[in-house]
Amino acid sequence: MSDVSERIKQQLSEHPVLLYMKGSPDFPQCGFSARVAGILRALGTEFAYVNIFEDPELREALKVHSSWPTYPQLYVNGELIGGCDIAMELYESGELEQLIESTRAA
Repeated sequence: MSDVSERIKQQLSEHPVLLYMKGSPDFPQCGFSARVAGILRALGTEFAYVNIFEDPELREALKVHSSWPTYPQLYVNGELIGGCDIAMELYESGELEQLIESTRAA
């Protein structure tokens, strides 16, 4: 488990905006993942993604790491923002754009 935990930490440190999702932004495999990827694209955000279906060990370890049981999981500056509902609320209020702007200033 420590190896996969290190991979998660490395991914989070390397990518200011990271989406753990089902599928990819171009071929999402769930509506919630598609919606969050769409929000990030609407904001013109550069983001990395990890398809959790390609790494079952990471998929399970991330649930423990984040204490969040579902996907997608959106991280900004290494911090869990949440899943689709939270990302949507933050997007609609303008808060998500402010969070993402902080990654550009860093």
